[in-house]
Amino acid sequence: MRKWLKEKRIAKGLTQTQVADRCKISRSYYTHIENGTKTPTVPIAKLIGLELDVNWTLFFKDECSFKEHKTSTA
Repeated sequence: MRKWLKEKRIAKGLTQTQVADRCKISRSYYTHIENGTKTPTVPIAKLIGLELDVNWTLFFKDECSFKEHKTSTA
């Protein structure tokens, strides 16, 4: 789970739906990103970063972002 992402969203007073709508993605996709089961594309990471004031590269440094890759190669 990307705890830092959830904490940032809550600190800004936003719901998952609001962030997803502002980034023009589905709420379920955003939920997967926040839970760490999906890694966003670079353009989506940049949009979320702008929306929540976080560095978009954090999505690619988080160990959770590699979970989907590990399970898909098994």
